[in-house]
Amino acid sequence: MRHLILPAINRCTIVLLYSIWRRHNNRRARALTGSVCFVIVQRMISSHDATDRASPPWTWNAIAALIRLDNQSGTLLLLFPSLWSLVLANHGRPPFWLIVTFILGAFVMRSLGVVFNDLADRNFDRQVARTRNRPLAAGRLAPHQALVVALAFAVAAAGLVATLNWLTILLSPIALFLAALYPFCKRWIHIPQAVLGIAFGWGSIMAWAASSGTIAPAAWWLFAATTCWAVAYDTIYALQDREDDRRIGVKSSALLFGTGVPTAVGLFLLGMVACLIVVGQLSDLGMGYYGALTLLAGIFLWQARRLRCPVTPPQAFTMFQQHVLAGLVILITLWISTANGLP
Repeated sequence: MRHLILPAINRCTIVLLYSIWRRHNNRRARALTGSVCFVIVQRMISSHDATDRASPPWTWNAIAALIRLDNQSGTLLLLFPSLWSLVLANHGRPPFWLIVTFILGAFVMRSLGVVFNDLADRNFDRQVARTRNRPLAAGRLAPHQALVVALAFAVAAAGLVATLNWLTILLSPIALFLAALYPFCKRWIHIPQAVLGIAFGWGSIMAWAASSGTIAPAAWWLFAATTCWAVAYDTIYALQDREDDRRIGVKSSALLFGTGVPTAVGLFLLGMVACLIVVGQLSDLGMGYYGALTLLAGIFLWQARRLRCPVTPPQAFTMFQQHVLAGLVILITLWISTANGLP
């Protein structure tokens, strides 16, 4: 099946990358996009020419498990900052096609990111109770099969980016780089959650660029808010695996902060709220927006206080998922405040 899938993906990739390259008229833009295209095509060819070997059968269940199709919390957490940015950049009336593009883009990039993650961590995942049944760790898919899935999502991402303006296209390789970099950060730095936050926040920068062809100061404050937010909620998420991570030598903010996790989470969430207050000032938002932020600040304070007590893995996951609702509240408030002039 791999020999049937790869040639089709290869042809689509070359057509999409060529169309991106053709969009640029100046030399530097062409040189940059040409270099990115060359690297992707070279990787595509090397994957296709790799020595074939016995592989587990391709199954939809294994692919669905690989991309976490049954749990889209990560997709929503990646999507919300982009939608915040689209709403603000377009004064509450973002074009429908941009909304659809970024919704699809969030799903594609999150799927690509978790495939990268499982490829990098497959040996670690076998040693962690929560992750040992993931397809690569359990042997239900081989690494080269996961690379085919990753390539398919990379092609889809390139197709989506090709519909956007030149500035967004130039920003897109950074998003791909961050998605590929994050899984390895837990080997190098003690707070890999910061890299995750930068990766998720980059969507707000791209969304603003796609809307206006420029990047306003408010977009950078949204980026900072998202980075603080991701460090906070992913630290809570990492509490599920803290003992396993300590045993196998994987780094995480949950280990770095130790008994100071409640304080650290509270400070990062406070930083998020502070950045969103600046966004409101820059965008001339009304008191209704700040009222919603006050409500969220109260919920965040409750979470920080709750973390002072022992937290089981299921409780940590529930607290993590509550941040999906927080992102939705911010989106609705921004939409109402900008589109209808909420006082």
